[in-house]
Parts: sequence; structure tokens; C-alpha cells
Amino acid sequence: MESARTMERVRATQTRGTQAESRAESRADPQGPAPVTARDWDERVDRASQKLPERVQRMIRWLREPARFPVRLLAAILLILGGIFSILPVLGLWMLPLGLALLAQDVPGLKVPMERAARWIERQWRRWRGR
Repeated sequence: MESARTMERVRATQTRGTQAESRAESRADPQGPAPVTARDWDERVDRASQKLPERVQRMIRWLREPARFPVRLLAAILLILGGIFSILPVLGLWMLPLGLALLAQDVPGLKVPMERAARWIERQWRRWRGR
């Protein structure tokens, strides 16, 4: 039973990956990069959560449900405040982007800047690793 679920999840992930690749190819424009949309951010979050352990995936799915808005808002505010006060022990700068990512679930205008920032970080990471 569990292995059937695992296989189903793997197939779904592979299908999503090929769909995202085909969309990226179809949007490829010789005049420049494809426009960034809020859906790109949602897909990035889905792909990233697929790489996490099952227990964490369930927690993220639970947190992303529309009925969990108050929990998400409180968690986002606390993470952002923790990121601002990163000079204190335990708190760290890692909390700021995580809080913003969580807040982007409910603020559509934040999804495009988050996706642009993620793409910029990926480019910088690839360039740094290429050296």
C-alpha cells in the first residue's frame, strides 16, 4: 500500500516536472527571458516541497490550505520579526525569506518578486559553483 503511494507520488512529480519544462520551452522567446508569473512561484514551492520528507510534506500541505490563513499569517510575522532580529542567538537571517515565502501564499503581489529573487539566487549560485 505504502509503495503504491510512493510510486504514484513519483509519477506525479515526474509529470509535473515535464509539464513545467514544456511550459518553459513554449514560453522561450528569442527576444528575452519568459515573463515571471505568480504561478511560477507556486510551482517552485510545489517542486521544493516534493524533495522534503513525507512528514514535512504533509505539514506544508496542511499549512497551505486556505483555512489555515491565521496560522500562516502568525507564523510569517514571527519569522519575519525573527529575521529582523537576527543578531540575537537562535534567530537568524534565514527566517526573513522563509517568512516572506509564507506570506506570499496569501499576498499574490509578493509571489512575482519572490520568484524573481529565487531565479536571481539560482543564477548566482550556478555562477559561483561554476568557478
